[in-house]
Amino acid sequence: MGNRKEGALLGKVRHVLFATGNRHKFQEAEMVFSEYGLSVERWDVKRLEIQSESLEDIARISLAWLMREAHPGCPFFVEDAGLFIEALNGFPGPYSSYVFSKIGNKGVLKLMDGVKDRKAKFVSVVAFTNGENVIVFKGEVSGFISYNVRGEYGFGFDPIFIPEDGDGRSFAELSVNEKNKLSHRAKAIRKLAEWLTSSKII
Repeated sequence: MGNRKEGALLGKVRHVLFATGNRHKFQEAEMVFSEYGLSVERWDVKRLEIQSESLEDIARISLAWLMREAHPGCPFFVEDAGLFIEALNGFPGPYSSYVFSKIGNKGVLKLMDGVKDRKAKFVSVVAFTNGENVIVFKGEVSGFISYNVRGEYGFGFDPIFIPEDGDGRSFAELSVNEKNKLSHRAKAIRKLAEWLTSSKII
């Protein structure tokens, strides 16, 4: 959570925008928000995404840029995520989107060829603003890298990630509802939804 005092964000918020061009991410967020009686709308806007070792820095700076350059006039949030593979010293981590665009799932599996330690984790950081202040939420899920591409759902590295607390299926073999019970993104967004509906601000 950010350094700003929560009290600075007091106010009833029932509708927010999710600044993302990724319809899969939005679908996951929409399902989580509906659990709390909140509505979310996709704001398909280009945003600044810096290269950094910190997902929180990436999310915060992206949010700050949107606040300055394209603020929509209502509360909104951004989300950034990464796949951290233990045997690869946390790679691709914050560079996951770029790495996926260049070598994809098969490329990562090639890097893991012959590696017995398959431990990995997905981390998601959500940065929210009411237009003046910022608050950050984090979610993560531990798991393993599969030995092959599995499943047709999800996106990104979902087909090669098997959540530790699941039933052995990869994220790409789960429905959105099933994935939301386990995923890093759902955990971070659920923290935001719980905070928005808590007694502190309603």
